[in-house]
Amino acid sequence: MVTDPIADMFTIIRNGVRAGRRSVSIPASRVKKEITDLLSSNGFISKYAFVDDGVQGEIKILLKYDDRERAAIQDIQRVSKPSRRVYSSADELPRVLGGLGMCIVSTNKGVMSDYQCRKENVGGEILGKIW
Repeated sequence: MVTDPIADMFTIIRNGVRAGRRSVSIPASRVKKEITDLLSSNGFISKYAFVDDGVQGEIKILLKYDDRERAAIQDIQRVSKPSRRVYSSADELPRVLGGLGMCIVSTNKGVMSDYQCRKENVGGEILGKIW
């Protein structure tokens, strides 16, 4: 039984990057689709596609590398956990590596980056950090 599917998603992506894989696939859910869309729009992954298998579905993620085979994702970490939720207001959101990274925040307006949260003055649960 999976107790933290978002942490499993981050682990699959992290292990895929460290192994040098071109793509990874994860079981789909609404929140995972929103996180994947956010990663794609901020340039951390190349492309993604939802594959509907009739049951739960799968998200296929094409990882992004530069010409020297260095990954766009250096690390991805879970912040808020089922045992310890971490919430923050818009003005108290942490900056990841001085703004080079990004916080993934779940708000009442959907999953957003920390930059978008500050711009729209919306706080929420910090799901993870990526850089």
